[in-house]
Amino acid sequence: MSEKPRLTVLGTGYLGATHAICMAVLGYDVLGIDTDAQKIAALADGKVPFYEPGLPEMLRKALDSGRLRFSTDIAEAAAFGDVHFVCVGTPQMKGSPAADLTYVDQVVTDLARNLTRQCLVVGKSTVPVGTADRLTQLLQSVAPAGSAVELAWNPEFLREGFAVEDTMRPDRLVFGVGSGWALGQLEAAFAPLLESGVPLVVTDLPTAELVKVSANSFLATKISFINAMAEVCETTGADVQQLAKALSYDSRIGGRFLRPGLGFGGGCLPKDIRAFIHRTEELGVGQAVSFLREVDAINQRRRQRTVDLIRSQAGGSLEGVTVCALGAAFKPDSDDVRDAPALDVARLLGDEGAVVRVYDPQAMDNARRAYPELVYATSVADAAAGARVVALLTEWDQFREIDPTWLGDIVESKAIVDGRHALDPVTWRAAGWDYRALGRA
Repeated sequence: MSEKPRLTVLGTGYLGATHAICMAVLGYDVLGIDTDAQKIAALADGKVPFYEPGLPEMLRKALDSGRLRFSTDIAEAAAFGDVHFVCVGTPQMKGSPAADLTYVDQVVTDLARNLTRQCLVVGKSTVPVGTADRLTQLLQSVAPAGSAVELAWNPEFLREGFAVEDTMRPDRLVFGVGSGWALGQLEAAFAPLLESGVPLVVTDLPTAELVKVSANSFLATKISFINAMAEVCETTGADVQQLAKALSYDSRIGGRFLRPGLGFGGGCLPKDIRAFIHRTEELGVGQAVSFLREVDAINQRRRQRTVDLIRSQAGGSLEGVTVCALGAAFKPDSDDVRDAPALDVARLLGDEGAVVRVYDPQAMDNARRAYPELVYATSVADAAAGARVVALLTEWDQFREIDPTWLGDIVESKAIVDGRHALDPVTWRAAGWDYRALGRA
């Protein structure tokens, strides 16, 4: 195994900042690089530019150790690092389901121009299969060091809200490598985790590229399956929660991600499955994953079905109806509003003439930037005052713990739509509420 390498992390968004901070805490000398000078200044000052539980404390620890620095100078990164982690975003391309690789291509090109010695560049971004082969050619043709620069792939599996745990104690590591030297460098870069017994899968580059998108596609399918069953339950009078509970005892199925509700969102699952479909069509095997189109369609239908349920609670029309929308982030313990079902529902309600007041414990600033036309409240009480319908759209613990009697004294009408199956219907109905949830009679 190689000596402890010096690490750079290119891109300090959610993935990159978390990786840089945690690797420094694990004992590595780390340089974080970004083109956003404001973000770099904030991180250097000990401020995490997004919400993630536990990460600010880890950043402080990393900075105090002297092992973590931040810069906007990619030439400095090339001179400093032995292993360079590429952690920039791959959003959905405008007007296309394909992944936009602009940022990946740019940072690899900029880095390559400054690589004058042997080193390893490691992709962590989620990319279409085949990207690594293309980037290898790009690196070695542009870098002064030529073929002495190698590329590897190490997909990330971070869950927002659990990013520190998933980085420090991952359930597996995947190394896509093309040589024994590259494997040795990655083993050295993750030595503390490997020594702690984290399972390791060593594979080729294309397989490593496919792992993350395959995992996301499977999880998305499982979520959409139980939501499809919820539609059947609504028609037949069955209870989707009891159905999911019965299915979960089957060890072949399990209960994780078998939770009915408003569906998935965020910056990964939606765009990843669309990009995967697009890539398989480019490769001529699109029929193999054609079912993912219906997975995506089921997920999108949940948003309109939730609006339908809220409209029903309002008496058949939303024109002029005040709706309290609890939640904006795509999931709890996050301020991420990318493709957030909660905000999409709020927008659709507004389109039908509802007066929507949104409240979220952490995502208000991001929500205002994404949907400036919505009305934002300062608290649950502010959002609920005089509301005819309450809609729980993100399952924050703060919302789960609301006293239904207290809330009933604030609203105009005790009607609630539980878009996340987060509340106990018996308790709420006992407090006089008309409780509804997708997949329940």
